[in-house]
Parts: sequence; structure tokens; C-alpha cells
Amino acid sequence: MTFLWWLIVGLIAGVLASMVMGGTGYGLIGDIIIGIVGAFVGGWIFSALGVASPLGGMAGTILVAFIGAVVLLFLIRLIRRGTRGAP
Repeated sequence: MTFLWWLIVGLIAGVLASMVMGGTGYGLIGDIIIGIVGAFVGGWIFSALGVASPLGGMAGTILVAFIGAVVLLFLIRLIRRGTRGAP
């Protein structure tokens, strides 16, 4: 996959995950980074569970990245919420 495809997949997955998680997003660069890191997280989750994406090609890649980005955003918000109450 070329660098441009990584950026496109990251942007789509990051924006979709931000919308699903009820946020305003992290800006263009932030959403791309969330989506790309989410692709790695999603790939790890799918591999650990021993399942494959139900879709093929680019749609499957975006789906895996999206699921990973949602998990990543959930963990980020969980950590942020836990550190807010600390003195």
C-alpha cells in the first residue's frame, strides 16, 4: 500500500471513528494519525481473535482501521477521564 493510500485510509477511519464516538475530531492531521494507529490496533485485534474482515480490498482495510480507531479513541478518553480527577 502506498503512502497516499495510508493517508486516505487513516483519514476516513479517523473521521468516521470521531463521528461515532461523539467528538468533533482532532483536526486533519490528528484524524489521519488516529486512523493509521487504529489500523494497527484493529489489525492486532482481528489477528488476536483469529477473524478476518468480512469485506475485501480497501473496504475491509477501512473497516479494520475504523474498528481499531474506535477502540483507540475509547482508550484515550478513558485515560483522559481518569487523569482529570487527580490533583
